[in-house]
Amino acid sequence: MIRKRIAILISGRGSNMAALIEAAERPDYPAETALVVSNVADAAGLVSARDAGIATAVIDHRRFGKDRAAFEAALQGVLDANAIALICLAGFMRLFTAAFVQHWQGRMLNIHPSLLPSFPGLDPHGQALRAGVKISGATVHFVIPETDAGPIVMQGAVAVHDGDTADELAARVLGLEHHIYPLALKLLAEDRIRIADGRCLIDGAAAPDEALVVPKL
Repeated sequence: MIRKRIAILISGRGSNMAALIEAAERPDYPAETALVVSNVADAAGLVSARDAGIATAVIDHRRFGKDRAAFEAALQGVLDANAIALICLAGFMRLFTAAFVQHWQGRMLNIHPSLLPSFPGLDPHGQALRAGVKISGATVHFVIPETDAGPIVMQGAVAVHDGDTADELAARVLGLEHHIYPLALKLLAEDRIRIADGRCLIDGAAAPDEALVVPKL
């Protein structure tokens, strides 16, 4: 089995990064964590990555001012040097230009802590609580130029409890994020995802009836 080389992009502690690294340690997992990149030199996730024996790189966006294209050129150079096939965003707090996103079309994943298309952007847990929804969750999706709007690969749901605070709901959803992100990456690395009319179709996935994680594998 030829394992796909992935880069994980972080800006902070990288809890989803840790879940992806742990999954990739299994010998039967179809992807290997080849690189962790941060735009923040003291991001806590860099220490965790180095402790796990993963190569790291720092590309400080502040050096490039408002020139996002120059920042992305530096990032692309590091990705190319490490022969990266797929990108996973894990709390990476920078927006990409359309050109960079299109270059990585179908090869770059993100995870968002809501059931998209509901509650995109900032404060998704607060949005969910204010809307009074009874379930919330997390969504793994492909990155497109529009924020939190790409084709959905996988979703999982948790109950919203009466009296929940945003922090309590966030903690419940985070555990779910750690579960579904490695599953979604596995599907992509196994070339089991097809995009048709803006929707992800999963080869070999079971019917999602009564599943809290969709697709049910």
